[in-house]
Amino acid sequence: MKRFTFACLCLALGGAASIPALSHAEVSCTRGGLQQAVDLYITAQTKGDLSALPLAKGVGYWENTAAADMLKGLIAKPMKIDHHRSFLDADTCQTITEVIVTDKAAPYVFSTRLRVNHDKIVEIETLWTTTGYWLFDADKYLKYSSTEDWGPIPAEKRSSRGTLVAAANAYLDAFLEKKIDLVPWGFPCVRVEGGGGYTGKGSPSDSCEVGVPAGVNIANRRFVVDEVQGTVSVYCTFGAGGPNGGSGAPDSHLFRVENGKLRYVHTLTHLLQANFRGTPPKSSGNP
Repeated sequence: MKRFTFACLCLALGGAASIPALSHAEVSCTRGGLQQAVDLYITAQTKGDLSALPLAKGVGYWENTAAADMLKGLIAKPMKIDHHRSFLDADTCQTITEVIVTDKAAPYVFSTRLRVNHDKIVEIETLWTTTGYWLFDADKYLKYSSTEDWGPIPAEKRSSRGTLVAAANAYLDAFLEKKIDLVPWGFPCVRVEGGGGYTGKGSPSDSCEVGVPAGVNIANRRFVVDEVQGTVSVYCTFGAGGPNGGSGAPDSHLFRVENGKLRYVHTLTHLLQANFRGTPPKSSGNP
């Protein structure tokens, strides 16, 4: 598995002293505390201003799995966010936030992972896509995503953490040997890929099984699980980069599971369309 190195952020500009004490006290490894971290992150991302984030001194920052300079990164870029939704994993003190920006000058769809340690944010990782990347279309991503129901699942109907991870693994494992019969397919199930790929037709028989290739090892999987909302997010590498093994690109898969079955699948792949090797699928499918 690929190892990450921490990018240390020196808060010389603004300094830790400028961070409000109240923000520190509210951030914690509880659902409420993690939601506060997400709220502060969305405000910071909107303004392109990090000064109100309760960052640890050794905070790690990555973009597309590579260590990056936070002060020069996407997080420091102000933007008008058109839609976002977040998922909270109190077991591992992590969050996932899906963000859609349709600004014609600088559109983005990205996923951001936070990790909290006590009252500090200690890791920020973003996987972003924009114009020219695999199946990118922010307007369509917004159209499809904003109509979906990713709300809390009633307590008596929630899947366990193990069930959610197993569903995600079964789906990702199918890309290697195409053992699709082992995937807990739900109906209807809709897959959105970058915005430009969409499997939904508005039918009760809509399936996420369409266009799943074979021979691709989806590696380096890392999971963030929200049992309350029935979701599991996987940051991974789409193949080993061989001629027939996929792009080897940073990738994220976000799953919604209802009654133990897949309901929604969202994917983002940080791969320039021009660098894709092979023949694009007729229906939506990953590189």
